[in-house]
Amino acid sequence: MNHQYSFAIAPYLRELPLFSDMQPAELERVAEGCIVRRASRGEMLFRVGDPCDELHAVISGQVKLFALAPNGQEKVIELISPGQTFAEALMFTGRPYIVNAQALTETSLLTVKRIAIMREIEADHRFALRMLAGISRKLHGLIHDVESYSLRSGTQRVIGYLLHGETPSLPCAYGESTQQRTVTLPVSKATLASRLSLTPEYFSRVLHELIEAGLIEVDKRQIRIQDTERLSQYQMMAA
Repeated sequence: MNHQYSFAIAPYLRELPLFSDMQPAELERVAEGCIVRRASRGEMLFRVGDPCDELHAVISGQVKLFALAPNGQEKVIELISPGQTFAEALMFTGRPYIVNAQALTETSLLTVKRIAIMREIEADHRFALRMLAGISRKLHGLIHDVESYSLRSGTQRVIGYLLHGETPSLPCAYGESTQQRTVTLPVSKATLASRLSLTPEYFSRVLHELIEAGLIEVDKRQIRIQDTERLSQYQMMAA
């Protein structure tokens, strides 16, 4: 990762849910245990087995958390967007990273050292409760993912994402109309397919199926939904 650069850390920390209730003096103390760095597109931030004694927040850009199967196949675990944090839970275990992290675009990253977090927890136990709340929200998201993968077909997962941005870590950009909507995919189709536990080929087949049904139009990462109600009805019938 590239060298540290100048950034107003304390004001940014206040914008993160984990730190939003802290007083200015507390934020300044945490800021002393932070590092802000830039990563280039495709750069690895950490790998499985690297020591984990910190949590991270994305300032700008996007980070991919992923695992690799023995055959080299990649499974995207989560996509981290600006304002989101990651590695909070693992930081407390004292164990090394269990996933890989890679910058998908030019990315600015805030790293908060474990020692700074522990100091504030010892000073104010309410901070520990906020940490637990954040970790619980992520656990809820993982449970939602498991339910979706277990109970919904691939077609239903794709449509659910197009309609609702169903996967919490993958915010879509939507147009204005409630009937016609344009979805801008935040990542490549292959990466999104992996996030939804689908192969790129299957994901493409679903898109072609929806195109042939007159439900969507696709232009690279721009997907125009012709009628959200019709697409929703199609999702209910898809097996």
